[in-house]
Amino acid sequence: MPVVLQDPFQTITFLPREHAPDLLVTSAGAKLYSYAAESGERLASWPQDVDANGTDAAADAVSETQGPPEKRRKVSESSAQAVESSKPASDSPKQRAWSNIPIVTVSSSGEYVVALTSEDKCVRVFQLNQDGTFNQLSERSMPKRPCSIILAGEAILVADKFGDVYSLPLHPSDKPYVPSAALRGKTSEGPVATNLTVHTKRNLKSLQQQLEYQQQEKQHANEKTTLNFEHQIILGHVSMLTDILYVSLPVDSSSDRKRTYLLSADRDEHIRVSRGPPQAHIVENYCLGHTAFITQLCVPQWAPEYLISGGGDNYLLVWRWTEGHILQKVPLVDAESDATIAVRAIWAFRVSDAPDASGVILVAIEGSSQLRCFVLGSDGKLTKQAPIQASGNVLDVTTIDKDSTILVSVDSIRKADSTQEWNAEPSSILLEAFRVKSEAGSVTWEPSAKEIVEKINFTGTAEVSTTDTKQQKELNESLYNLGSLRKRGDE
Repeated sequence: MPVVLQDPFQTITFLPREHAPDLLVTSAGAKLYSYAAESGERLASWPQDVDANGTDAAADAVSETQGPPEKRRKVSESSAQAVESSKPASDSPKQRAWSNIPIVTVSSSGEYVVALTSEDKCVRVFQLNQDGTFNQLSERSMPKRPCSIILAGEAILVADKFGDVYSLPLHPSDKPYVPSAALRGKTSEGPVATNLTVHTKRNLKSLQQQLEYQQQEKQHANEKTTLNFEHQIILGHVSMLTDILYVSLPVDSSSDRKRTYLLSADRDEHIRVSRGPPQAHIVENYCLGHTAFITQLCVPQWAPEYLISGGGDNYLLVWRWTEGHILQKVPLVDAESDATIAVRAIWAFRVSDAPDASGVILVAIEGSSQLRCFVLGSDGKLTKQAPIQASGNVLDVTTIDKDSTILVSVDSIRKADSTQEWNAEPSSILLEAFRVKSEAGSVTWEPSAKEIVEKINFTGTAEVSTTDTKQQKELNESLYNLGSLRKRGDE
């Protein structure tokens, strides 16, 4: 008998709101969910489930509580087919162009949610209503799959794996988009020499390389001009981009004016510090010190002068990034260990119970059920604390500011500390809660029994069958893919 498991929460975000109840916004599998932060009650999902008759299952559930439905009229077969063909493709799970939603970003006001649906490379903007329901406002398909999405005011900054960072308006204009002359297929002139004027073997090889580069440049320009919505390319790397951050710093201590920066990391161990848009083409400096790919950048909100970075190295680096200066190298594994790891995510939280009201830095390693914990001191140095042990691989973390509690999303499908081996028994644990406490100047974490966690785990998510080995492989690769960034051989 096949084991039926549940989609784990790939992302989870706590959303405080001033004039409405607080929410949790999550993504699991191909769906978005919203929950009431106080009770854990599920408020809405996107896209909504549709039953076999093509009606909204959620609406049917509401109508059952309000009274019997109206008598349905019998329609002809041709009319039924016309209605079926007019439905959007996203209403049918079998017709969806995506299988997971790896990136979810929420605006500071809590009004908008920006999500990436993976396979169709589509950036979707939703309005988050007062009752927690999602109202999709726009969708824009990118030429290459985005790896990081952040919000900078009224702009969406999208970094893709090709090395470009795009700026898209949060609210697209209703007017038809007309690309500027600079983007309408304008490329370099190319080499003047031809096969008739070059004779030596070395020069012929050089000419061939120039012609291939010109063709790639032309193809790249054509890809960018196919975007039929307003966009602007603000910077680019020659390597695969992995993460971006938008940071603002005071110009000086006596002024309220701030200067914005864009921090970008790539597969070739570079961290570039550029000015914020519209001057992102100006590079202030580089932070160089990693020897493997970089996956995560973290700038604490309460200490924006410091940067914590991690990736394929067995350590973290703490920077004074405006100077490109390394303050500390923090090992993540024992010195005698030859383990190869990859940093999945870094989170910075300000908790009241930490010593000297310092901040806490949490680090997740891909395929690990242990959450590393550090305290960030006022001097920018990290002090190692006791780790948090979860029941499964850590996927995402969010904090509930009211009581210094964190919610940890765990992988309910695979065995702990494995990226390939699936559970033989179904697991109902999707979320776990931990509460911080300070003892003798150190930070420790203890499990916390939260009603919200019990409610969400009881409600569950969509089911995943373990009978299809091809589907298992695709799910493993979609959730654990950082190993592909590691260079091999003479690359």
